[in-house]
Amino acid sequence: MHWQEILTAIALVLVIEGMLPFIGPRRYKQLVAQIAQLGDNHLRTFGLASMIAGLLLLFIIRG
Repeated sequence: MHWQEILTAIALVLVIEGMLPFIGPRRYKQLVAQIAQLGDNHLRTFGLASMIAGLLLLFIIRG
């Protein structure tokens, strides 16, 4: 994997992550407050599910 692809992926993550607070800052604050109330195990489970979904998507796209 080339550094350009890694940096491109990081840039896309930043763009997508920045869209939520830009489009709906009030809703974003509410969402962050709700996430802060979740337990560690729930956050870990969500993080694991996100990573697995991302890996599956990469395998599908990259074939």
